[in-house]
Amino acid sequence: MVKIELKTTLERFRQFIILNTCRSFIPPGYLKDPSIFPERDSSQGLIYVEAVSKIDLERIRDIRFVKVAEVLGVIYKSKSGNTDLRWRQIRGVVGKVVGEASPNSIVNLIESGVLPKSSVKKMLQQFTSESVRGEDIGQDSVDDELSNDSFTES
Repeated sequence: MVKIELKTTLERFRQFIILNTCRSFIPPGYLKDPSIFPERDSSQGLIYVEAVSKIDLERIRDIRFVKVAEVLGVIYKSKSGNTDLRWRQIRGVVGKVVGEASPNSIVNLIESGVLPKSSVKKMLQQFTSESVRGEDIGQDSVDDELSNDSFTES
């Protein structure tokens, strides 16, 4: 797993959760509405939205869709347990994502815009150049690079 620590918008993190959990069956109206989030019980891999106001809309499969206002935080844990990410509000709709992500979740973090492609390219270039020089690169090196401020968006 790769450690993640970066700033992103609430909407980008919402899109990441949707990509990871319910993209194939979320109603189109819910997908377009930034105030509607998926939630899931911890027995299936926890998704929880901490908000000032929350209204249950409907349940589809193992996902409960909720309409929220003033989100303070979001917890996402995958069914496999390989991804555990938390978004915490910093100011307005900007927050900080902290945790660990699986390779599949990394792809979805990139796809949703949470993890900028340019930062991933920089990390891969550094990883490749260090490998060519014959340096021993372990998980710690990858984790250190991912937690770098280079992944922080303004």
